[in-house]
Amino acid sequence: MAKEQIQVLNALDVAKTQWYHFTAIIIAGMGFFTDAYDLFCISLVTKLLGRIYYHVDGAAKPGILPPNVSAAVNGVAFCGTLSGQLFFGWLGDKMGRKKVYGMTLMLMVICSIGSGLSFGHSAKSVMATLCFFRFWLGFGIGGDYPLSATIMSEYSNKKTRGAFIAAVFAMQGFGILAGGMFAIIISVAFKNRFEAPPYEVDPVGSTVAQADYIWRIIVMVGALPAALTYYWRMKMPETARYTALVAKNMEQAATDMSKVLQVEIQAEPKKEVTETAKSYGLFSKEFLSRHGLHLLGTASTWFLLDIAFYSQNLFQKDIFSAIGWIPPAKTMNAIEEVYRIARAQTLIALCSTVPGYWFTVALIDKIGRFAIQLMGFFFMTVFMFALAIPYDHWTHKDNRIGFVVMYSLTFFFANFGPNATTFVVPAEIFPARFRSTCHGISSASGKLGAIVGAFGFLYLAQNKDKSKADAGYPAGIGVKNALIVLGVVNILGFFFTFLVPEAKGRSLEEMSGENDEEVGTAEESEQSRSHNNRTVPYV
Repeated sequence: MAKEQIQVLNALDVAKTQWYHFTAIIIAGMGFFTDAYDLFCISLVTKLLGRIYYHVDGAAKPGILPPNVSAAVNGVAFCGTLSGQLFFGWLGDKMGRKKVYGMTLMLMVICSIGSGLSFGHSAKSVMATLCFFRFWLGFGIGGDYPLSATIMSEYSNKKTRGAFIAAVFAMQGFGILAGGMFAIIISVAFKNRFEAPPYEVDPVGSTVAQADYIWRIIVMVGALPAALTYYWRMKMPETARYTALVAKNMEQAATDMSKVLQVEIQAEPKKEVTETAKSYGLFSKEFLSRHGLHLLGTASTWFLLDIAFYSQNLFQKDIFSAIGWIPPAKTMNAIEEVYRIARAQTLIALCSTVPGYWFTVALIDKIGRFAIQLMGFFFMTVFMFALAIPYDHWTHKDNRIGFVVMYSLTFFFANFGPNATTFVVPAEIFPARFRSTCHGISSASGKLGAIVGAFGFLYLAQNKDKSKADAGYPAGIGVKNALIVLGVVNILGFFFTFLVPEAKGRSLEEMSGENDEEVGTAEESEQSRSHNNRTVPYV
């Protein structure tokens, strides 16, 4: 039975943590830093876009983006991301991780700049060009998900692989934080240079002409970190697992990894293998019997997680207003509003988002992916119901701080939980020739959940009384009932987690069954499948 691992892959699995590991984390992580900055910075400037392009003379409140425009501006990048995850995930398995990795980064750089240069003087033309560039920006960002995860998993040793992949994803937290901090710096600089009265004093004068530069600068700066890491991405060699297992070039894999690990690795002679054992394709009966439930598990948990995760953003404006972080819009000028929103989002990122990610990095290889994901879904369920059932209690002014604490804890356990593990696991449990594709399918499923969470719940959470719903929206089921639905979504995520195997401490080839494929007897295939379905960690 061909159980012995290829020498170069074994060398990677048992390698001590070295400088090249941290270099790979930074190179891949800066892509995720940029992804998060670009995806989340738009929420900092949507209010400003409404004031600039949708001002209504004589209105009691500042202009806001109409519901359809708001959905387009915020949602088009999600649609692009979903498409990019599927396309670049597939392409990463066909062409190789490295060749495709540079494409996604250049697309992000070009479209970040294009977003800021959205042209035209009318609202319609500016929003149309902004949406065009943000779709393709999302397309590039989508490619970064499967490629970054796959590259990091294939470079890592098996002892700390989970922490390394999670560290790449954790850079998302710093991207969100950087977006908020940069928006604070820009808005303060403009506020000091261009003084303006509040909207209620002077509706027209409250939005100075120079405010149009603010949102453009904020969205364009996302191109910088991506551009700075392009050279280093191009210098990275192709991963040994792709070169050896997919391209079948053992000599090149040994040469590349000898340079990276700075040790001599002998290329192994080519072996005659049973062609039928390795011939099964994606979604063949053999694939479905080996990995079908695993793919269902990774895709469904990511889908359910993102419904809950992205819908939580709906409640931010109510929370921020309730605790006085964001006063009523009419009491501020346009630049002051950007500053207040950026400050509030930065505080949330600093207090709950970033710490949650790094708790996962610290503990994922100690307690395992399975335990962290179950725990995260469990506590998200608990806090969602704790917010929902006594919702009227939390609306009283004296109890609002408690509401903020509970809300922050749901974010913390999303990030110290399924938001990180759903990214890590698909990069570990599938064969090398399908790894990027399967991660792309799983992450695209998540982004579909994000669209449901961000826009489905935007309508669902509206007040039951249409007269009290936000302008332009139909009546919904109310925030309390929306929170109860989200609690049920988290319960489903908890149970679907049982479809996902534990990868802690095991090699990628052991998890995917690639060590067993060269023999291919029915008995061995069955043993491999039962072995890989374990959800409890090995000790």
